[in-house]
Amino acid sequence: MTAWSNRLVLWIVGLGMIAPFLIVAGISVGASKTIAFPPDELSLSWYKVLFTDPDWLKAIGISLLVAVLAALISVVIALAVNYVLWRLKSRFAKLTFALALGPFLLPPIILALGASLFWAEIGWYGRIEATIISHGIFLVTLPLVIISRGFANLTDDVIEAAQMMGASPWRLFTTVVLPLITPYLLTGFALVAIISVNEYLIANMISGFVVETLPIKIFNNVRYGYSPVVASASMLFVAITVGILVLVARTTDLLALLGAPKE
Repeated sequence: MTAWSNRLVLWIVGLGMIAPFLIVAGISVGASKTIAFPPDELSLSWYKVLFTDPDWLKAIGISLLVAVLAALISVVIALAVNYVLWRLKSRFAKLTFALALGPFLLPPIILALGASLFWAEIGWYGRIEATIISHGIFLVTLPLVIISRGFANLTDDVIEAAQMMGASPWRLFTTVVLPLITPYLLTGFALVAIISVNEYLIANMISGFVVETLPIKIFNNVRYGYSPVVASASMLFVAITVGILVLVARTTDLLALLGAPKE
């Protein structure tokens, strides 16, 4: 293929990917009370509904709370496993590392069903704590792999120098290891938070409609009557995702942390 044809293919693929986004964005700024594109009149009224309606605000707040706490759980688990694996070369840590890769190898519906049965058995079905813990555990694979790259980049000479200067294991971790792997922690935290905010299946099967996250709220809105406010909520998803990625990219070398080769 020629360079011109390659560019044409890329443009077609790019337009195909961005077209749904443009349509949703157009609907979100339309004044019509029905979902229609292109909008006859521009208005931010649906964004006003999104940020003033108590039900929508509650759903946004629940989603952000679940995302932050779930990301924190995932990062803590991933950090602990990687540190034990790096420090002690423990077989148990290696086994835990392998098991933590399981959630990405199984269909989400299987994980959600298993979690739903578990939480129902112990009486936690429909509680926000169950959603937070489930997201934190099921999404641990991302920070586990990302943080492992950080530990793999720790050089022996830095560690040996700290030990020769009399640093205790705790001081070695807090003053040497933790600062060096912080970019990896932030990246793992950000990716888990993004996925958690957008996750529907696990949250729905674990909490039903009792804990109404933003994706569940959008589904309910579509289910019981189409309203352009769902387009505004979808654009909020985009804004949150892009905002987090930009913030992480400005504070870390995001592509390198995700495994991109250095030029």
